[in-house]
Amino acid sequence: MDNRIETLKRWVAESQRIVAFTGAGVSTESGIKDFRSADGLYSEKWSPNDSNSTESGIPDFRSVDGLYNQKFDYPPEQIISHTFFERRPEYFYRFYREKMLPLGFEPNITHRVLAKWEQEGRLSAVVTQNIDGLHQKAGSKRVYELHGSVLRNYCMRCGKFHSAEFIKNSDGVPKCDCGGTVKPDVVLYEEGLDQNTIEKAVRAIYQADLLIVAGTSLTVYPAAGLINYYRGDRLVLINRDATPYDRHADLVFHESLGDVFSQL
Repeated sequence: MDNRIETLKRWVAESQRIVAFTGAGVSTESGIKDFRSADGLYSEKWSPNDSNSTESGIPDFRSVDGLYNQKFDYPPEQIISHTFFERRPEYFYRFYREKMLPLGFEPNITHRVLAKWEQEGRLSAVVTQNIDGLHQKAGSKRVYELHGSVLRNYCMRCGKFHSAEFIKNSDGVPKCDCGGTVKPDVVLYEEGLDQNTIEKAVRAIYQADLLIVAGTSLTVYPAAGLINYYRGDRLVLINRDATPYDRHADLVFHESLGDVFSQL
């Protein structure tokens, strides 16, 4: 890995518009494991035909120790759909509180290095599929959260903001003072991504002089397709498992993110 690390170090030193595109593997190294929740709502290997997939040691929800066999009568992809949320909100929030609120975790070396690069003027944006807010907690300012964030929750009636702790500590369906239901600002199945966030992410990726894709198998669309907007010749992929984009990359690491970023 030494030669590749030296190449990446040189590219970072020469770059002024680095963009990092991050997925579940980044937050895995902070200890977030249940439900692949760090990758937004969409486990990167969710598929009706995929019965026991794992990535970076995270239990898949269909595996023996996964969520499919734990406490719930419906598969996760049904529970976190917009339709289920509307029809059975109390059941939705029971699942959400237990499996989708990664609170109390701390940023790891990858989060911290990316934040440092932004402070140095080298990194222009983080585009993330994660919903845990750890990039911001590490100090990153320009973060485009494709799948939303558990840290933002709004009343569906009056629009008042509520914290993640408010959702965590409430009973049943969380209610605002006005009586409206408080909904997490995360993208459920059947819901579209925020258009403004997509446009900003595409612009950042298009203008990047170095694109680092970290901790994602690039199989969740439409998010994964955004890297096709990159026009540079320094595409770096860092993921334990192979991705569909490996053959298009200029530099590939199948080592852990901690191993790579600790040398940067």
